[in-house]
Amino acid sequence: MKLKMHVSALALCASTLALGAQANAWTLEEAAKPYAGTELEVLFLDRPGYNAAIQMLPEFEAATGIKVNYTVVPYENALGEQVRDFAAGGDLDIALIDLVWIGNFAENGWVVPSETFINNAELADPALNMDDFFPLVLNAFGSWNGVNYGLPFDNYSGLLFYNRCMLEAAGFDKPPATWQEVMDTYGPALTKDGKYAYALQSKRNETQSADSFARFLWPFGGSFLNAEFKSNLLSPESQAGLQFRQDLMKFMPEGIVAYDHAETVNAFAQGDVAMITEWSAFYSTVVNPETSAVADCVEIAPEPTGPAGRKPALGGFSLAVASQADEAEQAAGWLFIQWVTSAANAGRYLEMGGVPARQSAYADPALAETFKFIPALVESWQEGVPEFRPRFAEWPSITEIVQEYGTKMMLGEVSIEEGAKTIGEQMEAVLAEAGYYDGAKPLAQ
Repeated sequence: MKLKMHVSALALCASTLALGAQANAWTLEEAAKPYAGTELEVLFLDRPGYNAAIQMLPEFEAATGIKVNYTVVPYENALGEQVRDFAAGGDLDIALIDLVWIGNFAENGWVVPSETFINNAELADPALNMDDFFPLVLNAFGSWNGVNYGLPFDNYSGLLFYNRCMLEAAGFDKPPATWQEVMDTYGPALTKDGKYAYALQSKRNETQSADSFARFLWPFGGSFLNAEFKSNLLSPESQAGLQFRQDLMKFMPEGIVAYDHAETVNAFAQGDVAMITEWSAFYSTVVNPETSAVADCVEIAPEPTGPAGRKPALGGFSLAVASQADEAEQAAGWLFIQWVTSAANAGRYLEMGGVPARQSAYADPALAETFKFIPALVESWQEGVPEFRPRFAEWPSITEIVQEYGTKMMLGEVSIEEGAKTIGEQMEAVLAEAGYYDGAKPLAQ
């Protein structure tokens, strides 16, 4: 009898403790109470992932009393506007960081390390689970030199979009697995009657650097820099990749050097090209019958492999708390970033057009059936290089050089070797002035 009473007492005590723990459990509403009325300023882009976040905002604002004021800007303006604001101690409370801006933002002290908030029990959601982010994406988009600053937001991988109907009509029952197959087999069979096998967005802006030039370096074993931070563009592997891109142009539409994302996606959506390598963010455009004439024929695969394997393009952003924000704005900013990138919201964000970086979001078989890009995206994020484009502060200067001479290569105004040599020389001059060769800066990219 005494034993039973003792066990019952222990059970009652445990139950009471559990109820107390539940009563004191962390909630967004409770965490946000001290910051109700706080207003946040952030830049957004006019892309599906941002539109999804905007649609979700009223729920966050209702739960927290925190107001998120967003300004939609073109991608081309996002870096300059933020740099000017942070350099002047302006109004932005949250940083929108492209893959290649993280070094710039971190080295200038414009963003606060995530650890500051993760270690604060009043602000850190116990369900945050940083391990749920794809490691490659968390490292590439939000981390610099071993320190995390931002949580991945609207992240992309380069994928192969292909028109199944056009491939079947040409005798193919599957997409190309390698770039060499594109060149030798698919290219000749699909380029005829005013249609083209492939379109590579190559306009002279960041598209030329990220989507065109870099895309053919890595799969062929090349890279921008070697271990000593000297140009690697004249290596046999880099030269092979850049020459392959040049040779592949015979299977692309005329004027491809003027194609940006919009032109490339539209050419595919109208059935003028059979294949494109594009960001996963454009999936909703090509499968929507209102914007695509080939919606029923669209299939998705990982990017083809090269001699060095599959090294897919990486693109996208992270959100980080701005150091210039005051204490309340920093806390409120973290609560928003943590919420909008949470595992709990990832499935809904995906369904609304965003591309979350949460592994758990892609484990739902029903979502994989609805969004054909999921298996290919998950496979792409298993491997890759964070420095697909170097992420240091000097990239904005170097990309201008790559854009100029990468375009000249494609137009035939300079040879592949001459263009690579010039880019390498000018790139090394930028890095020398920045202090990479005299030990003033670490060789981090």
